[in-house]
Amino acid sequence: MTQRALLGITASIALLVVFTTSPLAQQAPNAVARPIDPGGIRLPLEADSGNQTKFSFIAYGDTRGPADGVLIQAAHREVVNRILASIPEQERAGFPVRFVVQSGDAVVSGRYGNQWNVSFNPLIERLIHDGGVPYLFAVGNHDVGGMPVHSPERDAGLKNATAAMARLWPQEGTTRRLTGYPTFAFGYGRYFFVVLDSNIAADPAQFAWVKKQLETLDRQRFRHVVAVFHHPVLTTGPHGGPLVEPQSQALRKMYMPLFRTHHVRLTITGHDHLFDRFVEHYEDISGMHRMDHIVSGGGGAPIYSYRGEQDLQAYAATAAPLHIQVEHPVRPGVQEADNPHHFVIFEVDDDRLWLKVVATTAAPFKPQPAKIELTDIEQ
Repeated sequence: MTQRALLGITASIALLVVFTTSPLAQQAPNAVARPIDPGGIRLPLEADSGNQTKFSFIAYGDTRGPADGVLIQAAHREVVNRILASIPEQERAGFPVRFVVQSGDAVVSGRYGNQWNVSFNPLIERLIHDGGVPYLFAVGNHDVGGMPVHSPERDAGLKNATAAMARLWPQEGTTRRLTGYPTFAFGYGRYFFVVLDSNIAADPAQFAWVKKQLETLDRQRFRHVVAVFHHPVLTTGPHGGPLVEPQSQALRKMYMPLFRTHHVRLTITGHDHLFDRFVEHYEDISGMHRMDHIVSGGGGAPIYSYRGEQDLQAYAATAAPLHIQVEHPVRPGVQEADNPHHFVIFEVDDDRLWLKVVATTAAPFKPQPAKIELTDIEQ
């Protein structure tokens, strides 16, 4: 055999290996995601958690990996390992972890069921079973795409996301779930969470449902509201800086006035694979209010870095006639190494709220190295 022939055979074998081990080559086009098995671990009924005033919850997002559909998400696995280690630590500290929220982008392409079944679902089952914590998931653009409601592209991903979360989300037909949408709400202690699909932020049916949830909410019981979705309203990563994506524009125009009207306390998002934090203050007839905007997209997807500041004056103008002030106390690092994979622990004690960022690396998380309080304490 000639050397040229041998080189040709070697190259063909290499190409075959690359193709057959690539995620897209492994996808069965008709495979449907299987339901994640919670093993009987669920949130308590809202009525049963009313006296819970001291606890913690964990948030993170963007877990998609380069071999989705072929291998377990390796970087996401490291995040899960660190979460599982933190759960007993939080118990000993007096802030037991009661649930985990994820702000989207579970897999590279949600339309392929194998990506959920092979790479994502087993990790979530391990987190739920070993950690003893419920898991609540908001869809991202990689899960369901960015097309309108009922479009074929969206329906393909939504079918799998809905199947995977069938035993984790509230059931359709109940008051805390919007039928036909991955949009839901839940309450724990004095906190109420609205989980919406920001891919369709301009959709009127979803907006009307969220609006009704907030308008009819018992605020004597649920004193604090948290909104969880994928696209941030403010971010200095590649999806922000000088750019404002259409989904973020719709959120600013439609949801932020609604959130200010109902004094939403916190937004938790992802999309940019880093940690970012903004603090918004505004005043209405009831007094001064604070809303923190947290971006936590460090769940295992490729790491991003700081790209530039957002135009905060333009953002503030969307709140007119309210006067708002926005601070940017923490910004991501300019190097990818400064923004390691991470998750966020929120600690609740009655009306006080703290945040700490936990990285998968041994060193402290540079952008936010210490635990901080997110509550304005009156002097």
